[in-house]
Amino acid sequence: MKELQKHNPDLLIELNKIIQQGKNKVAVAVNSTLTLVFWQVGQKINDFVLDNKRAEYGKEIVKSLSIELVNKYGKSFTSKNLHRMMQFAEQFSDFEIVVTLSRKLSWPHFVELFSFKSKRAKLFKG
Repeated sequence: MKELQKHNPDLLIELNKIIQQGKNKVAVAVNSTLTLVFWQVGQKINDFVLDNKRAEYGKEIVKSLSIELVNKYGKSFTSKNLHRMMQFAEQFSDFEIVVTLSRKLSWPHFVELFSFKSKRAKLFKG
């Protein structure tokens, strides 16, 4: 290792940059994809609960779904998180906007935006 650093420090620096940039791109892609998955899950649940006039059973449906999804996919799909996904799809109803924003914002960023009252503020329009 010291031999490489001694004779080719620039090569090692460049390789480190390439690898780190690749890791950063993967992290952004994963965050973006997860955010879009969470929106789609929320949208599907909202459609099922509301369009099928099942609002009165909504809580039970979410609980049942949560049990199944947590068993299969892990704790990201708890009842609390499913409700957040539903809120996400409701508050950010335009999927194309979500696609665009998900390239810059991760899921925790969107969760923070839920507390904003104004839709303009949520969409960064002032």
